[in-house]
Amino acid sequence: MLVALISDIHSNLEALKAVWREVRNADVILCMGDLVGYGASPNEVVEFARRQMEKRTFLCVRGNHDNAVAFGLDWGFNPYARQAVRWHQRVMTTENLEFLRGLPIRQLFTDDTGRSYLLIHGSPRAPLDEYLFPWFSDLELRSVLSYVRQDDLLVGHTHVPMLRVIDGRRVINPGGVGQPRDGDWRAAYALIDTEREPPDNVEFHRVEYDVDSAAEKIIEAGLPRFLAMRLYEGY
Repeated sequence: MLVALISDIHSNLEALKAVWREVRNADVILCMGDLVGYGASPNEVVEFARRQMEKRTFLCVRGNHDNAVAFGLDWGFNPYARQAVRWHQRVMTTENLEFLRGLPIRQLFTDDTGRSYLLIHGSPRAPLDEYLFPWFSDLELRSVLSYVRQDDLLVGHTHVPMLRVIDGRRVINPGGVGQPRDGDWRAAYALIDTEREPPDNVEFHRVEYDVDSAAEKIIEAGLPRFLAMRLYEGY
């Protein structure tokens, strides 16, 4: 079984399409949230996700930006993110907002070997808001995993790829599809090949996409120019 991991698309349709060309033959797609926010194609991204969920095994949880757009909860966001949230609320269709409201906070998945996964955007302690960074200590991540019964924890939110193995269990973040923040502008995703033995059956990938088009759409929409320029920097 080939399991594709994606996260933090952030209304970047160009990046999503580029990643999808790479992962469309996977048996399962697992998404750790934030379909929307920041970018200029929220309806197109949500509708793409909705179509895929109807066709195949595609599981997705709600991210903090999904939550903010769906419920109007933009407190605590920086001014750029808050402006984008409010723009999203104005331009998104009722059907797509309802879809975001219906996304679960947590999802469970078990692969064909019996290995179990918990999908969550932030962390099990604060599903929408806590960041789990690659440089956290084993002690800190062991504390996080004490809240998890499954073998592996799949997260997003940081936009930074991560694989940490703690006592045989893994914390995996595929990185950001639509707004990477690790200094590499290319869209990020990961693949788990269950025919190989864990923990070494996770591969991280990057793919180039039409960043000019994604940035131009942001500027043309009247969103903060900073949100367009950061796409070129991978931050």
